[in-house]
Amino acid sequence: MNTLSPAQAPDTLPRWLAGPRIGALPAPDAGMAAPLLSFEFFPPRTEALEAQLWACVRRLERLAPRFVSVTYGAGGTTQARTHATVERLVHETSLVPAAHLTCIGASRAEVDEIARRYWQAGVRHIVALRGDPPPGQSVVPRADGYAHAADLVAGLKRVADFEISVAAYPETHPEAVSPEADLDNLKRKLDAGASRAITQYFFDGEVYLRFLDRCLAAGITAPIVPGVLPVSNYAQAARFSGLCGATIPAWLTRMFDGTEDDPETRRMVAAVVAAQQVRLLQANGVDEFHIYTLNRADLAYAIAHILGVRPVPSGQSAASA
Repeated sequence: MNTLSPAQAPDTLPRWLAGPRIGALPAPDAGMAAPLLSFEFFPPRTEALEAQLWACVRRLERLAPRFVSVTYGAGGTTQARTHATVERLVHETSLVPAAHLTCIGASRAEVDEIARRYWQAGVRHIVALRGDPPPGQSVVPRADGYAHAADLVAGLKRVADFEISVAAYPETHPEAVSPEADLDNLKRKLDAGASRAITQYFFDGEVYLRFLDRCLAAGITAPIVPGVLPVSNYAQAARFSGLCGATIPAWLTRMFDGTEDDPETRRMVAAVVAAQQVRLLQANGVDEFHIYTLNRADLAYAIAHILGVRPVPSGQSAASA
């Protein structure tokens, strides 16, 4: 047994007590209400992935999220799968689906027709995005299409009275000429009729809070809902972050160091990091969060549980919870 020497022991407690006292974060059961959550899914490409998606949907449905969104592939490549997934959510679950819809590579008439089909299917919420081109291609707006997401938002509002969410980038969109131009673009989207923005994921809460300060100074008062990515695969997250402009802090790299062949530890670290990120923002007054599930229920469910979210009683719908 390794023990302190007599010379070391007397100094330990004074050293521990020398610094300022720092209060703990409010606990979920000590006055901090459970946050409002929404979840993002992506449409499956195979039967095995479809089974994984619907297992995820059924488990997270019990938590009565505010809504769930379904992504749309680059250049509209998953249009049919996205539509099929959203329609099934409408008809087979109590969830409120939000369909991602992009305008890149399509005419206004084509986009409007997709929107009308969603409205006829009972979908009332759209996540409106310019979208990314297929790999290896550049962004070239069609002359007969919606050039920007703000144009898409205005067009969707002409089709029907959709609730519309748009994207926001606390660390600036990689294609933006400046942070100011990126913020102006966000304001145009909201002014065109969007009711909220959902952010690209980030890991430094201060980055997001400073972004909120800038939004308010620019006259934006709509909710800017933080997007939260539980990092179950650090290498994959690092690669994607390099493409989308999200910063990987050094502390996060250290957190996952040595877990490359230890998926169970990675999952536990991911849940703790994401839950702590949410609780820090809750302590700063933020009470709504969008979780990128990657079609994995375990992490999203564990994070929600840590935050005080519990399954709703049987028979109670997401909309009424």
